[in-house]
Formats: sequence, structure tokens, C-alpha cells
Amino acid sequence: MITLRGFEGKRMAVFGLARTGLAAARALVAAGARVSVWDDNAQAVATARAEGLPVEDLTLADWSGIEALVLSPGVPLTHPKPHWTVDKARAAGTEIIGDVELFARTVNALPAHDRPKVCGVTGTNGKSTTTALIGHICKSAGRTVRVGGNIGFGVLGLDDLEGGAIYVLELSSYQLDLTFSLRCDAAVLLNISPDHLDRHGSMDNYVDAKRRIFANQVKGDTAVIGVDDPWGQRICTEITALNKRAIRPVSSGRAMGRGFYVLQGALYDATGERSVEVANLGRARSLLGRHNWQNAAAAYAACLALGITSADILRGMLSFPGLAHRMQEVARIGKVRFVNDSKATNADAARQAMSTFDRFYWIAGGRAKAGGIESLTDLYPRIARAYLIGEAADDFARSLKGHAEAVLCGDLATAVAAAHADAKATGQDAVVLLSPACASFDQFPDFEVRGDAFTELARAQV
Repeated sequence: MITLRGFEGKRMAVFGLARTGLAAARALVAAGARVSVWDDNAQAVATARAEGLPVEDLTLADWSGIEALVLSPGVPLTHPKPHWTVDKARAAGTEIIGDVELFARTVNALPAHDRPKVCGVTGTNGKSTTTALIGHICKSAGRTVRVGGNIGFGVLGLDDLEGGAIYVLELSSYQLDLTFSLRCDAAVLLNISPDHLDRHGSMDNYVDAKRRIFANQVKGDTAVIGVDDPWGQRICTEITALNKRAIRPVSSGRAMGRGFYVLQGALYDATGERSVEVANLGRARSLLGRHNWQNAAAAYAACLALGITSADILRGMLSFPGLAHRMQEVARIGKVRFVNDSKATNADAARQAMSTFDRFYWIAGGRAKAGGIESLTDLYPRIARAYLIGEAADDFARSLKGHAEAVLCGDLATAVAAAHADAKATGQDAVVLLSPACASFDQFPDFEVRGDAFTELARAQV
């Protein structure tokens, strides 16, 4: 657990008692703060009380004495409307912050020689893979590294601060909205596309939250910015004009005069007088596809900024095992590969996996998001056959009609067996791809349970 500094005797409220909120409450109590914790969920309150945390009904509390509200990132700050705790805090003039801000203030309170290095990673897609990849590279290079934030452990649940260590933090837009003083030695913005607009109210607000990752950087720090979308290009231009830090643009689809880019699977370093090929990403089996090339380019740039050598970075990339449920090869039976991309809960996410393979047997369906799979029509010719499950099966079949053959399977077990039989019958190398383009909640509690079920079913095929 992170030992917080500077909160002794301060009156603090914590709202939201899932992973993030509980870690914040524990850390504040240990730091000597006077803490009150609460949640709208009675079971969450009961769990906190059973742990011995100081529970207080914040609907009845005197907010005039509360110095700060530590709000869990899942609780609405502004849209669709502020949570009632936000209204009470604002009315009382109480500061509203998140757990990452507690971490940042503690780091900033340390003498410079005792501070760890901090690498923050954000973006609409690819955050978890890139965060895990950077952490893996640093660890394999022999560095002391902690990985957390929006992945794995909440930031305050990580091992305590240690000079010379590297803290690699995945940061969501919700977390960045509640963070004001975090300074990242290396800050990574992978990409931006419309997402979570119901929580941010507008695209401009969403972009502003993402760009906050660069806000406190100083000379000597490094900003790594994906420039394959117009928002990233604009941010890169704007902060380059400030001339405060090293700017490292990254791209997965075009050559650039500076920065790092990937073309046809080759990673190039264009930070010197000329572009130099530094890696063949085709050898990195867990970094397949153009979206992962962007992740790899960003990780390479960030790790160089953190003091890792090029040779150590490349060794780490080749040994990276990948993340579960994200383009994860879970079985290979004869010539048939089974790829678990259960994390693809919408069409945009599914596009990344579908674009990776020239031909595949596609398992899709579940509880559809707005727009269904209409945006994937350009990829329909790659589908050898589709095996549709869940609530979206009929709608997806209608979308595919006339473009790709679809089989209504109903459940995942039926789909896996049918897809394997068809792929095996070709006698050629084939891919069975679970990339549902849907939420899982009609048949599974979450995408992880769905992915685990696919993995078990795939490995049981004969």
C-alpha cells in the first residue's frame, strides 16, 4: 500500500467503496486522516464496516468541515448530472479529487532523489495492453516496476513508493478528470475516438480530460502522442508549440519525419537524422495487428524515455505474453488457432481484431451496443462464416445477409464446436475468432467470464 504523506489530521470523505475507494480509504486511515466512507450500495457499506473502516452516512454529514471528497472514478462528476456527493461538496467549497491525485501529491511531497519515475498511459483504446507492455519491458530489463491504476491494483494498493522504481499507471478519462497535480516523466496518449460522451457531456470535454495527462510535465519529461487521429494531431501540435518537453509522435500507418512509426510490421525510429528500422514486430506474437503496432511504438518511445535501452526493449517485446481476452491465442488444435478477443464489446473494438486476419471464423453476438455491426461492412469479405450468439444474433444475421454466411448458434458452446468443425474441415491453417462486438451481460456476468468460457471450450475441442 502507498504510504500517503501530508494528510495527517485532515478531514476526508471517500465515496464509492469498490476497489479504488476501498484502497483510498485504507491509505488515508493509515496516513492519520480523519476519514468518513460511504456508498449508495448497502452491501458495499456493510463490507467496509466489517473491515473496520470509518463508515458515516454522507447524506447527513456536516460538509463544512470536510477538506476533500475522494470520489471513485465510476461516480458521475458532471454528466449526465453530478452525483449528490458532488453537489454537496461544491456547495460546501470542498475540493473533489480522486485516488490518483492522492498518489500525485504524495510523490510531489518527497525529496527529488526519493521520487520514483512515473509513466502514465491513456487513450480510448489500447491503454491496458500498452501499460502492461511497458511494465513487462521495464521488469524484464531488471528495473523495479509497479503497474496499476485502471488495470490490476488501484494506484494506492501498489507497493510503497521507492526511489528509482517505475510506476506505470493506466489512466482513464474518469481518473484524469479528478487529477490535477500528477507529473509524468513519460506521458502516453495513444489515440482518441468518441467514447464515454454520456459521462463527459461533449467530445471537447472528453479530449480535455485525456490531454490532462501532459498538464504538469516540465523540461526533461517526455510526451508520447499517437497522431493517427485528428485529436492526437492537434494536441501534438499544441504542446509542441509550448516547447517544454521532448515530444515523441507515434504512428502505426504512415512514415513520419520525427518520432516512431510502424509500416508493414517494421518499427522505425525517426528521432535522429534519418529513419532507422529497429524491430520486426511480426516476431512479437502477442502484438499482432495495426492497433498493437501503435501500442508497441508508444511503449518503445516511453521505455526509451524511462532509461531502458533499445536492446532491452526489443527483448521485452518479444517475451510479452499479452493480456487475457485481448487478441489472446488460447489454443491451437491441429491447424486451427483459437483467438480470445472477448474484450471487444463494441464494433470499433472488434474491428481491430478482424483487421488482423485475412480470413477467420467469427463468433459474435451478445447484448449489442448502439449501431450494431453496420460499421464493419468493409470487413465482411474476410469472414469465412459467422457463428452468432445471444440477444444480437438475429440483428447481426440481418446485417450479414448477402455478405457473409451466418449460423444462429444461440450459445457459446454451440458456436465454438461449429466454428471448429468448419475450420478443421478446410485442412488448412485457420483462425476461430471470438470478437463479439457486444457486451456480455445477456449470457455472462462480464467479458472476462465470457473469455474464460471460450478458452475452456476451445481447449476441449478434439
